[in-house]
Order: sequence, then structure tokens, then C-alpha cells
Amino acid sequence: MQVTIEHSESYAVARVDLAPGEEIRAEAGAMLAMKGEVDMETSSGGIMRGLKRAVLGGESFFQNTYRARGASTIWLAPPLPGDVRLVQMAGVPLIVQDGSYLASDPRVEVDTSFQGARGFFSGEGFVMLRVSGQGELLLSSYGAIEQHVLGTGERLMVDTGHLVAFTEGMPHNLRRVSRGLKSLVFSGEGIVSEFTGPGLVYTQSRSQQSFMQWLARRLPGGGGSGGGVSSIFGG
Repeated sequence: MQVTIEHSESYAVARVDLAPGEEIRAEAGAMLAMKGEVDMETSSGGIMRGLKRAVLGGESFFQNTYRARGASTIWLAPPLPGDVRLVQMAGVPLIVQDGSYLASDPRVEVDTSFQGARGFFSGEGFVMLRVSGQGELLLSSYGAIEQHVLGTGERLMVDTGHLVAFTEGMPHNLRRVSRGLKSLVFSGEGIVSEFTGPGLVYTQSRSQQSFMQWLARRLPGGGGSGGGVSSIFGG
């Protein structure tokens, strides 16, 4: 399997070249185009696992497995504009936010991971995805993906809306970025996750939550002075 990321980092597409007999598993709806002799099989990976991914993890109930009968190419794209990052899984699990899993080698396992109360208060939900195993993993994001390598004792604060994935088992705590109610309300900053190395943290340069809040203020009845949808497009 040969993976090439095209059009990064704004409208990234993953080109996957498969040799005969090779497979890749992807989220339903991720296939942009394909050529060659490719068989597609749709499966939930087990009823309970599919339900957990869909209901708890925010992913599709079904996934598609593409199997090459001859030399083939498949192009995969996420639903949002942004980046795609190839991660070589080598046995160390990653915790991935819902919506950022795009595709993987069939040897890579995708399950759910309960995050407890910290997930509720961070706005990321109680459950994220746990990705483990060996092989290629494709992560997607809204905006560009950046990898942060933390040494032992190094700390990184991440706004929860910009979090893509992190190494399982990394110590991390939720905290306010500023003191006092006035600072919390008027600074535009709120709750952040503070990670302590060693480990990897992947972030995205844009936040869906921030964009939706920006958009809502400009829609009719959104409470802003933008004057509706036309103002977004300069009307």
C-alpha cells in the first residue's frame, strides 16, 4: 500500500495505491474516486462495535473495505475542508476525536474510549475513538494538522476545539486558561486540555465549534449585526 497526500493542507485528498490483494478500510462516504479492479464490502465490523462507533463515537455505523483484485488506486476525502495526515501505527494506541478518523489498514482496530466527566466539561463528549494496532492510519481535520512531540515532563495546552488525537495514557487535565468570570467570558477562551509528555498530540488549525458560532451570529435571528446569510458572502 502506498499513500500520497494531495492538495494538503486546505482541501487534502489521500491517494491510496493498492497492489493486488491489498485492502483499505474507510468511513462510509469517504471514497472520492477509484480506478482499477476493486471490490467493495460494506460492514459494521460487528453490530455492537458499529453501534458504539455510531452512537457513542460519532462515526458512521458502516465502514467500507476496498480490496484490490489488480493494481488499483482509490482517492479518499473527508467531508470538511482541511488536512489529511498519514500516521504509521506501531502498537501504541491513539485516542482520536470523533470525526477525525478517515481510513486505515484493516489490521488497525477502531473502538470507542470512555473519557468520563472530563469529556463532558470539555465539550468533546464522553466518548472518543481508540485506534490501535499496526499499519497505516489516515486522520482528517478541519484546517491543517500539526504534530506536537512532547518529551518527558513537557506540557502543552490545547483548546479542546482544536484537538485531533493524542497518545493513549498521556497525563492530561482540564483547566481554565484564565482566572475570573470576566476573563472567561470576554477573552474568547475557555476550557483547555493540558497534556504532559512523553507522547504525541495532534491539533487542527481551525475549530468547527468556533466556525459554527461565527456563522450563527450572522444568520437571521443569530443575535449579531451581520444582516443574515448575504453578509457572509458580501451581499
